[in-house]
Amino acid sequence: MKLKREIYLKQIRPYYDADLIKVITGVRRAGKSVLLNTIRDELIEQGIDGTHIIYINFEDMDFEYIQSAADLNQDIKARIKDDQKYYVFLDEIQHIQDFEKALASFLATLKISIFVTGSNSTLLSGELATLLTGRTIEFEVLPFTFSEMAEYYKLNNREFTEDMIYDYMKWGGFPMRFDFTDEPSVKRYIATLYESIINRDIVKKSSRFNKKTFRDISLYILANAGKEFSAENIAEYYQANSDGSLSVRTIYSYLDKMKKAYLIHGVGRYNLTGKKALGNREKYYAVDMGFRTINTNTINYEDTFFLENIVYNELLTQGFTVFTGKTYKSEVDFVAIRDGKKCFIQVSYLLASSETIKREFGAFAPITDASPKYVLSLDRIDFSQNGIGHINLVDFLLHRVSLALT
Repeated sequence: MKLKREIYLKQIRPYYDADLIKVITGVRRAGKSVLLNTIRDELIEQGIDGTHIIYINFEDMDFEYIQSAADLNQDIKARIKDDQKYYVFLDEIQHIQDFEKALASFLATLKISIFVTGSNSTLLSGELATLLTGRTIEFEVLPFTFSEMAEYYKLNNREFTEDMIYDYMKWGGFPMRFDFTDEPSVKRYIATLYESIINRDIVKKSSRFNKKTFRDISLYILANAGKEFSAENIAEYYQANSDGSLSVRTIYSYLDKMKKAYLIHGVGRYNLTGKKALGNREKYYAVDMGFRTINTNTINYEDTFFLENIVYNELLTQGFTVFTGKTYKSEVDFVAIRDGKKCFIQVSYLLASSETIKREFGAFAPITDASPKYVLSLDRIDFSQNGIGHINLVDFLLHRVSLALT
């Protein structure tokens, strides 16, 4: 059975009838189309006449005759038979040339509520997007969180245990990967999905684009997500491990393409002394853990960067704006801000020694801000001390506990 993703539905529901284009974005195969279908089903349950719901998936060959804004305009208007409100769902709309013109026309001339999806962040950032300024609201969909994984297993009468955090840490939360039960099949699916994203959302028709080089570099960036980013170090790595060389400029170009395809998120720095966000970004986190794993033969579960990545994605789905914290001599993993309130977070695998406990809790020592401070780890013993809370990571991911903010 398909999972009803309440985490996104509760964000979108207030806009079902709004005269705004509901733009659902995110990495390919994260579940955008399923979410669209769920919204459509909810509208029908609320009494909306099914004949007043129009659904087009532009990756369906049945709709290949729609290529341009003019085609789309003609098709939609031909389907509207009366002056009642219509609900229009346009899946993967980036395939339609100048689609913004059609959407702007619909808003101006029709009694309509529009929902669109896309797998590229440039969806509404081109010159034509100025036609829709102030007329859109965006929702980014990520692969399943760990709590959604648990919900999916229970929904399908499959056994779920907390130890599956290790499976999630390794293979992530792309919904379709749960159709496979053995690791080789899961890995093959995720690798094939990554190749599809490169071919359909990044390379496209660019004849000068070196797909193999991009694949090598992008998988290296994903495998090292969470670590301080250095284009110079990546260039040196590539030169040492291949027959060619790569410029820093090209690496930043690859990085931009990865961001636009929602493969990674850039994380800004927060100056803990000046208490403000800084403009430059120095870290990147992967949209899904599976993409981190397909470039490696083994996974070190004690690698804190994998856990950091999971916490970062969880914070995004909980509606936080997330930064890394910097003082003049130390760093805090995350500064999480929501509704103008914040907290500070350190992530650790296990607090297995007094040295580890001192390091993780001591990271907050230079911070004079009184906002709540937390250490998240897989330990079941509560190590809270000196006003700093300790939270079991699984409890946090399964929403048994929540973060206090001030």
